[in-house]
Amino acid sequence: MPGASSWSFREEDYKAITAQLSGLLRETNVKSLMLVDRNGQVVANVGEPPQFDPQAFASLTAADFSANDQLAKMIGEHEFSSLFHQGDKESMYLADVARRVILVALFDSRTTLGLVRLKVKGTVEELTRLFEDLFTRMGTQSPKVEGFGTKEAEDEIDKLFGD
Repeated sequence: MPGASSWSFREEDYKAITAQLSGLLRETNVKSLMLVDRNGQVVANVGEPPQFDPQAFASLTAADFSANDQLAKMIGEHEFSSLFHQGDKESMYLADVARRVILVALFDSRTTLGLVRLKVKGTVEELTRLFEDLFTRMGTQSPKVEGFGTKEAEDEIDKLFGD
């Protein structure tokens, strides 16, 4: 499956994508938003610059989403279209976009999960339309993703935490 590195964004595509993300950022008061492809590559980022390695984060996000897809199947669900991870001070909400991209919202007490979930839904619908148009123009379909490459996930985890 081609990743973001093989996509041909036109300038207007990128502007439309970042406009959607910027609008969501304003509406929800989240700290930052990232789009990550299912291969673990950063596609776009708006808001506060991350205080961590964005590439490592993207790889782990893709692996997390893939693992949860497998968990969903184990309990009889087709997939989980969104995930939520809550911390003491920081939380993140992840949502599937066009079965090829993951929208990640990083937020703290400046907003609520309810507002994030409510506003993300409309943005995901718009981003899905944008990406499906992009994939159609590129001559590819938005495939049913079976999972993140285990090798990539293992390599990233090894880099972060040592062997």
